[in-house]
Amino acid sequence: MSSVRRAALQGVQHTIPLFVAAIPFGLVLGVAIAETAVPDLAGWLSSSLIFGGAAQLAAVTLLGTGASASAALLAALVVNARHVMYSAALVPKFRGHPAWFRRLGPYLLIDQVFALSTVREDAPAEWRAYYLGSGVFAWVLWQITVAAGIFLGPVIPDGLRLEFAIPVLFIGLVVPTLVRRPLVVAAMTAVVVTAVFSGLPNRTGMLIGGVVGALAGTMMERAKP
Repeated sequence: MSSVRRAALQGVQHTIPLFVAAIPFGLVLGVAIAETAVPDLAGWLSSSLIFGGAAQLAAVTLLGTGASASAALLAALVVNARHVMYSAALVPKFRGHPAWFRRLGPYLLIDQVFALSTVREDAPAEWRAYYLGSGVFAWVLWQITVAAGIFLGPVIPDGLRLEFAIPVLFIGLVVPTLVRRPLVVAAMTAVVVTAVFSGLPNRTGMLIGGVVGALAGTMMERAKP
């Protein structure tokens, strides 16, 4: 087996235990899609357009409650603000790769892929294979998990649907990122702030938590010696 293929398979293998934490999150997202006025097919296809569960959940729930498209877009951008830190951290890793990878690779950059790939020290070809193996595998599992949630949505009691979306959302965000202090600070701050403001309408508490968490993580990153 070539070293490139071995690296890709390692990416798949290492992603499996980290993706377990995202399974309930994907199911919640599917349930949210089934519950809102957003058509099921359109909601599921948004999993490909927005490969980021937190941003997708924010956009879907806001659109489902009658919010404007601009508000949903802003919510998605705010919730995914932590990816700015991810991108900055991976700039050295992306240097020296083909143009197609530098342009398309960021599409697969989710929490789990970042947590795994950022600590790898491989030759460029092996690192690229590892990154793609992890990212593509996570993408496929995510589409399946969200679809399962959509099918399960109609059979779940009304009282058990979106009420547990916020806690599961942040479980899915916190668990895979416990590898670097700034990310832990960002996630935990977002959890606390979201809980404090959870009673605000239109999931505003989640937006506030995302903004404050991103700011806290950025400040911690800049404070590092």
